Amino acid sequence: MSPVDTAVSLFSQGFSCSQSLLLAFAPRFGLDPLVAARLASPFGGGIARQGRVCGAITGALMVIGLHAGNATAEDRDAKEAAYETIRTLMARFSEVHGTTECRDLTGCDLSTPEGYAAATEAGVFTRRCPEFVRTAAALVADVLAFSGR
Repeated sequence: MSPVDTAVSLFSQGFSCSQSLLLAFAPRFGLDPLVAARLASPFGGGIARQGRVCGAITGALMVIGLHAGNATAEDRDAKEAAYETIRTLMARFSEVHGTTECRDLTGCDLSTPEGYAAATEAGVFTRRCPEFVRTAAALVADVLAFSGR
C-alpha cells in the first residue's frame, strides 16, 4: 500500500490526521511507530482540536522536517530549504482546499463539545477529513519522490 493510502487507512482506523501522516511515512526514516504516534498526537483537530492549522498539514510538516530539516544550528541552508518546501506544500494544499485552517476546512468549532458533535453528525470526519489527509500525504509523497528519497 502506498503511503498516501496508508495515511487514509490509519485515519479511518481512528488515528488523528496528524498521526496518520507521520505514521504513514515513519518507516522511511526508521522512526518507531509508537514514538511517531505519540509525537503527532497533540496536533489533531488543528492542534488539540483548536481549529488551527489542519493536523494533516502539521503531520506533513513533521515528515518534511525528518526529510529535510536542519540537524544543527549552523545548517541554515537546510533550514531555509525546508522552510521553502513547507511554504510550497502549504500553498499547494490551500490551492486545493482553500485554506490550511482546520476550523475553515471542517466548518465546525471542534474545541467545543457541541461543535465536535456537529462535525461528527455532519460526517466531517468520514467524508471531508480523509480528503485532507489524502491531499497532505500526496503532497509529501511528491516532495520525497522529487528529492529521490
